[in-house]
Formats: sequence, structure tokens, C-alpha cells
Amino acid sequence: MAKDSDYGAFMEKFVLQPSPSAHELPLSGLTFAVKDIYDMDGYVTGFGNPDWARTHPAATSTAPAVLSLLRAGATCIGKTVMDEMAYSIEGENIHYGTPINPCAPDRIPGGSSSGSAVAVGAKLVDFALGSDTGGSVRVPASYCGILGFRPSHDVVSTTGVIPMAQSFDSMGWFARDPVILNRVGRVLMQLPDVDPVNPSQIIIAEDCFQLSAIPSDRLTEPLIKSVNKLFGGDLVKHAILGDYVKEKVPSLKQFMTEETADQEYNIPSLAALSSAMRLLQRYEFKKNHGEWVSTVKPDLGPGMSERIWKAVRTTDENVDVCHSVRTELRAALNALLGDCGVLAIPTVLEPPPKLQCDPIPLEALLVRAFSLLSMAGLSGFCQVSIPLGLYDNLPVAISLLAKHGSDGFLLNLVESLYKNIQEEVGIGEKKGY
Repeated sequence: MAKDSDYGAFMEKFVLQPSPSAHELPLSGLTFAVKDIYDMDGYVTGFGNPDWARTHPAATSTAPAVLSLLRAGATCIGKTVMDEMAYSIEGENIHYGTPINPCAPDRIPGGSSSGSAVAVGAKLVDFALGSDTGGSVRVPASYCGILGFRPSHDVVSTTGVIPMAQSFDSMGWFARDPVILNRVGRVLMQLPDVDPVNPSQIIIAEDCFQLSAIPSDRLTEPLIKSVNKLFGGDLVKHAILGDYVKEKVPSLKQFMTEETADQEYNIPSLAALSSAMRLLQRYEFKKNHGEWVSTVKPDLGPGMSERIWKAVRTTDENVDVCHSVRTELRAALNALLGDCGVLAIPTVLEPPPKLQCDPIPLEALLVRAFSLLSMAGLSGFCQVSIPLGLYDNLPVAISLLAKHGSDGFLLNLVESLYKNIQEEVGIGEKKGY
């Protein structure tokens, strides 16, 4: 397999043609790739690990999400590399190689949908399917400088997709073009084409942007100026999200520790949210795969092995509190946003780290990222990561969240805003910030 020409993005390449059709289909002429977590008839679904592939038979049917894209006229050109058992947002795979970040070749591409993001970023396909449990579409989208959409929980079929942690798993996708991002979403979610609805408010989470390693103006200005231009200036509001969550999600007290209380490096209530999300994920992962891991004792890469075995040893202590946190958070964010409100946060807090980073500081950095990623993760809200060009020659991004089920609204909003945002980014870059 020639890694060079394909940026190491593919596990295997093949061509699945769309069903022939007499009329123009919404995805006619577009190519896509699929993360190796989706079943494809006749192929083993590898789940990022050779021992998994060795101990599982070939799939006998294709995941409905993939079938819907083929039926809508798109051509599939292969399966993409992913992190082992989807348990990472880094994008490094010791067995199959790390797909090369087309935006920053010396940096990690982000995972676990690494190959899918790289295939889109490197223009090898028009769009690609990933999956997002803890951040596996949003993080690689941000690191590879492309659009990534995590839909509301349970609105895209998970049939024929290996589960990671079911109460979080979301079947997301990547694109470079917001029109294609939108069109793919409408096919996957069977949404009618509707006229865009204006947002009622755009809430900037001030404290989250202050925490970012990128100057907050560099992230928020392109969005604010675009919103003002399109919808008028009275839509933009500012909030201290950490304080709001602390007040409205009382069950988080269980997860407030000395570690999460470190004010300088995180927002205590959001760090606690991240702890709750990761505990529940470990517990669900164990229920899904603990027996297989314990029996097969798969060969796992550094960092992965510790993480996966920690999950296998998880007990159900505090799991019921996690469920309370989820219920309270969803109600709190619903109240904050209302019907057509949007929350703006950084997608991640740092630019992509260097390849083969020391695992300990890398783990700390990823834990910080989860304080933002857990917002959509625990609430089940939809989230889109929008690229904002380069800062210090590295890709940066901003995210917009909307309430559960308002995916069509958010996709239309991105399509409306995208061109203006990119223009503002270009103006800013010319001015040198």
C-alpha cells in the first residue's frame, strides 16, 4: 500500500458505486471514505486493532448510514485508519501507522477518526464518515483544518457500527465545503430541505475562550463580525459557562476534586463534567468490550493499553450520578439556548501537539480538551467544528453547539456563516493576527 500518495489515511481501498438512478441525486458525483468502525459487506471491520480483525469474521451486511450515502449517489473509495478501539482523540496508531496531518505534517492528526479527517483534509475525497464518542470527529476536524459535524445523539443510525460507549456514540462526518457538509447531513438524518431559520442568540462562552492557548479575539472575532453582518449585532451575548454549569448541575459536586479545582489550567465545573463523561464512557466500554479484551489480551499501543485496561477494571460506582449529571446538563443547556440559540466554544484548547509526544503531558492536554468536548458529549447536543485558518502556522477552529434535534438548523447556519467567517479570517491574517 503506497502510504505517500494517500497520506496513510486508508486501511484498504476499493470502489463501491452508487445505485444507478435516472434522476439527479443529492450526492451525485461525490466521493467518500468510511472509518473502519462501520460494517461493509464482505470486509472485516477492523476497529483499529489487528487482534480485533483476526478474531472477527467479515461483515455480512453494510451499515445503513453507509448505504444511505450510496443510495444518494455518492461513491465510496475505501475504509480509513482509526485509533485502536476508538479509545483516543490523538490519531496515532502503532499498528497501521499514523495518517499524516495535511495541515501540519509534524503534528498529530487527531482521532479516533484520523484517516477520515486526513482523507478530507488532503482532498482525497469530498467527505468522509467518522464517529464521535468523546470527540473523535470534532478533534481531528480542528487539527486538520476542516469542517466536522457531530450530530445530536441517536439521530443517525448506529446499526452496523461497532459501539464504543452507546450513550455517547454519534455518527459524524467531515467535509471541506459547508454545502456538502449540509447535504450529507440531510441524507444521513433524512431531513427535508428547509429554508434557514435565523438564530435567536449566539452565546460566546467567555471563560472557555480565555482558557485557550490561542488569543480569544483570534477565535471569536471572525464569528462575531460574520453574525453582525448577517443577522445584526444584538444576537451576540456573553456568558461565563463554568459558573452557569456549576449552579445548574448540582450533581457535579461528586466529581469536584482538588485536581479539577485548579483554576489556572481549567474551569472546575467543566473539568468535573469531563470526569463524569470519562467515567461513564469507561463503564459502557467495559460492558461492550471488557470480556473480549480480558480473553484475547490484544496487543495495544503505548497509552492505549493503560487506557483500555483502566476501563476494563472500572466498577459501576458513581455511574448513577453520571446519569443525573447528564439530565441536569441537558436541562441547563436547553434553558440557556432556547429554541434557536447557539453556544460558541473553542473546539479544543491547544493547536495540534507534535507527533510522538511524551504520553504524560499529552494525556493532561487531552483531559483539558475533554472539559469542552463533554458539553455536547453529555448533553447529546449537536456540534460543528469550523476551521479558522492558521495561527502560528497551525490550524485553529471554533465550535457551535445547538440543542438536541436542531441539526438541520445548525447545518444551515454553518452554510450561511462559513464564507463570511473565512473572509474575516483572511482579513485578520493579512493584518497579522
